[in-house]
Amino acid sequence: MRSAAPLALEPDAILPGQLIGSCRLDACAMPEKRLLLAVLEEAVITFQRYTTSTRRRGQRLFREAEAWIVSDDVRWACSFQSVCDVLGFDSQYLRHGLLAWRDRQRRAHTTPAPYRHPFRRLGGSRTRASGRPIGLG
Repeated sequence: MRSAAPLALEPDAILPGQLIGSCRLDACAMPEKRLLLAVLEEAVITFQRYTTSTRRRGQRLFREAEAWIVSDDVRWACSFQSVCDVLGFDSQYLRHGLLAWRDRQRRAHTTPAPYRHPFRRLGGSRTRASGRPIGLG
């Protein structure tokens, strides 16, 4: 019995047009998508931060974020549905997950941990970041 010939480990030739054509730009590469991602992130943070709030301001902010998330309006460029479409997110999946999370938090009667943004705030200059919180001198 004769064994099969060994496989040749030779790289395939790829043309530059093939490489560029298959490359997909992500949200970090386009300022408009970065802005829409920031809008979505802020809405989700507000929604989660104030889900169980007992203060009027927190309840108002929660209601505004919730109304934005549950809206199916696509006439406005910054609507939840439009933002998800541009970013390539499944809006129904995200909406269902957020509403299920809200219901679990309310049943558990727990206060969510405050969100701490991982990035430092920019301090006046576009070229340097300061680690000081806003409002401290």
